[in-house]
Amino acid sequence: MRELPNVIAWSIPAFLLLIVLERVSYLMHRDDDELGYAAADTATSLAMGLGSVGADILWKIPIAAAYAVLYAGTPLRVPTAWWVWPVLLVAQDFCYYWSHRSHHVIRILWACHVVHHSSRRFNLSTALRQPWTGLTSWIFYIPLILLGVHPAVLAFLSSVNLLYQFWIHTERIDRLPRPVEAVLNTPSHHRVHHASQGGYLDRNFGGILIVWDRLFGSFAPERDRCVYGLTTNIGTYNPVRVAFHEYAAIGRDLRAASWRQWPGYLFRPPGWRPAAAELTAVAPAPPAGPAASTRS
Repeated sequence: MRELPNVIAWSIPAFLLLIVLERVSYLMHRDDDELGYAAADTATSLAMGLGSVGADILWKIPIAAAYAVLYAGTPLRVPTAWWVWPVLLVAQDFCYYWSHRSHHVIRILWACHVVHHSSRRFNLSTALRQPWTGLTSWIFYIPLILLGVHPAVLAFLSSVNLLYQFWIHTERIDRLPRPVEAVLNTPSHHRVHHASQGGYLDRNFGGILIVWDRLFGSFAPERDRCVYGLTTNIGTYNPVRVAFHEYAAIGRDLRAASWRQWPGYLFRPPGWRPAAAELTAVAPAPPAGPAASTRS
């Protein structure tokens, strides 16, 4: 197969230029309810992005090997004619929706994704705040490989999806025309996704399309002012702590729990705790609580 371009690598200069332009726009004019940029927060986001690029190179080795084995074992082959690409992009976005949703409601997956929600600001630099433990998403795309999508094509589609999501991390763009808001993920929809309050939690998981959220009951429109970050913010700009803080919290919970409670701490939603009756039966005098799981 002809080599497909690495759209993310080619887009890095554009990412940085747009971040600078957005920063300048805040210097020239900022509404009272917009947060704008902060030097330490932006530096952390850029560091997380750079670290993610390096980590992804390592994670891609076992993932590519697994995909190659699965692809070799299926008799199906999807053609790469021009008319197939839009269908493939929709199919990849569908898988992305379920991957993204799962990374919010399964704690061990959330430990990876929480990185992206750890900023209390919302600007284009936030889009670059990516995890360093990206080994948790590949399983959601196995159906596409088994249907005959070449692993290189899947990698390209995933890059296009990620590239699209860069521009929706901004407060500088208000709502778009209704037909656009009805079908596509937009800055308005994604602001809701990054909000940490009430009815905004665990909403708007779509990558390119918002129709999946409308179909599967996870959509919420932007009404109230969004409060960004986690329900329990971590209060650090240290990239290593940002990358691994939730894994550390899981470790503390597991050490303080009985082995029967481990599946709950690993596979239940973030913030899950055993029922009072179970705590009484297993540990009549529970130790001083470990740090609560951060949640967005």
